Amino acid sequence: MIRVLLADDQALMRAGFRALLDAEDHLEVVGEATDGTSAVQMSRCLRPDVVLMDVQMPGLDGIEATRRIAADPDLAATRVLILTNYGLDSYVFAALRAGASGFLLKDADPADLLHAVTVVARGDALLAPTVTRTLISEFVAGPPPAEPTAGRDVLTAREQEIVELVARGLTNDEIAARMVISPLTAKTHVNRAMTKLHCRDRAQLVVWAYESGLITPRRR
Repeated sequence: MIRVLLADDQALMRAGFRALLDAEDHLEVVGEATDGTSAVQMSRCLRPDVVLMDVQMPGLDGIEATRRIAADPDLAATRVLILTNYGLDSYVFAALRAGASGFLLKDADPADLLHAVTVVARGDALLAPTVTRTLISEFVAGPPPAEPTAGRDVLTAREQEIVELVARGLTNDEIAARMVISPLTAKTHVNRAMTKLHCRDRAQLVVWAYESGLITPRRR
């Protein structure tokens, strides 16, 4: 059973999400928060597997609420999936840097939302090609990134290669095919890289890859 906390200031949106999620046998809505502050408080109290987090809420917004949840060691197992009406622009990078595991527009198909919750709950990142493209655009347009906490020297050459492929948007199966290894071996390398770099999940690994300079965005 995947336990979900809803965080959205619009009652109608919360009701729609609850109806959709509660209809699934493997999903359970354990609470509803109306702003970022209550989302953080309820996460600490309820320990959900996934928080569906709106970006624009009164008071504490969804980005800062995500940052506080991700920074809390007691909530290490809680994943945040950002939901918004807004386009994939400046929110994407801010959300991923804050610790979000995924990003989805509210007008996505119901099946996509259900899939997203499941993906994020098992510890994977939900990085659609549109999100990856926006990340690249952010790095191309923005100033040079600051030096990351952990440098590339902590990774083996093989791990660096795999992190680069993750940052390019490849799945474990695609990485395995590219490198002629098993999917399990690819997953093991990814997990080791995340541990060494102190990344919560693949989304954080992608951010690290760009910030460290391992990946250089291709200018158009």
